Amino acid sequence: MGRFIQIIQYTTTRFDEVQKLSDEFRAERQAAGIDVHPVRVTTSVSRDDPNRYTTIAEFGSYGDAMRNSELPETQRFAASLMELCDGAPTFHNLDVIESYEPLTSPELPT
Repeated sequence: MGRFIQIIQYTTTRFDEVQKLSDEFRAERQAAGIDVHPVRVTTSVSRDDPNRYTTIAEFGSYGDAMRNSELPETQRFAASLMELCDGAPTFHNLDVIESYEPLTSPELPT
């Protein structure tokens, strides 16, 4: 099977702390030389609810995602994230059926 996407939706009034936690998590993984990781992570905020966030983590495969989830560093990150959320996050686990990027597209702002 091909790529795998995990979507995590959560609500928090402490996003600055979530962002700091995420930055520290990435730095810790890089320093430890951990080579199991998503190929892309996108975090967004709802226009309708400024305290509702969605993180989309794309992995090379479901197996890669499961190996990442089992890492002690990922377990600690998830537990710390839960403490910063206003309630339990919602997870969506998706196998990618099709993905494409148009041959020509305008530059998107980052």
